[in-house]
Amino acid sequence: GSGGFRKRKHDNFPHGQRREEKENVNPSSAMMMSFKSFQLELDTRHDKYERLVKLSRDITIESKRTIFLLHRFTSVPNGEEVLNESEVKLDAVRRKIKQVAQELIGEDMYQFHRAISPGLQEYVEAVSFQYFIKTRSLISLEEINKQLIFTAEDREETTNTTANSHDKQPHTWSLKVTPVDYLLGVADLTGELMRLCISSVGNGDIDTPFELSQFLCQIYDGFTFIGNTGPYEVSKKLYTLKQSLAKVENACYTLKVRGSEIPKHMLADVFSTKTELIDQEEGLS
Repeated sequence: GSGGFRKRKHDNFPHGQRREEKENVNPSSAMMMSFKSFQLELDTRHDKYERLVKLSRDITIESKRTIFLLHRFTSVPNGEEVLNESEVKLDAVRRKIKQVAQELIGEDMYQFHRAISPGLQEYVEAVSFQYFIKTRSLISLEEINKQLIFTAEDREETTNTTANSHDKQPHTWSLKVTPVDYLLGVADLTGELMRLCISSVGNGDIDTPFELSQFLCQIYDGFTFIGNTGPYEVSKKLYTLKQSLAKVENACYTLKVRGSEIPKHMLADVFSTKTELIDQEEGLS
């Protein structure tokens, strides 16, 4: 009747009959062997995915430490030591990326892209930040991928790879950063450049903010050409990029208009207050 429980189809069969059917299944049949092979393949793929997630997490952590180190460049008397130390840290990050490349030998990278994308974005942010401090320009995607080509001499400490992957391993192999990961890393770079602007002014450097303002304007113009036609993550980062540019432009405006009135050691406090006001206005709007 209405409101009663609807019987499922398999409820028409006695429990004993279903138990007998399970016992009668031949484990060595072609169908069961196929399912076992599918199970093994899926387990292997899931294990590899988890290893890549852990490697990506390590890459992210080491890249963040490199960025924190590079922020000391404006406050130490010898910036070359900071750059040399950052290069050592980036080499350690590239060794982690080498392990990712070894895991992906013979695999379609895009099947595991979600596992490694956060680490690659953070690496792009770190290496582009170092490149900007050295050259005052933006590193290209081709230059980043050149640094991620590994040779047969780099095959030490290969972990969690099977014997079959060793047999198929070429003399040289690489891991290519995708254009989307590159754009997302560059978008995150703008936030670090904004912090570099504030710390530079706090150390009495009034030329760096104007250089950063022009540089960020060029990056913003490039992102506006992409607009909403690119991936969703890229258009989402555009808001943060615009906010960082506004803070740097505000710093340059304050330097130009009131730079001679405010003592240099107080300029950073003025900028920090103004950036907090900008954040509040953006939040209210």
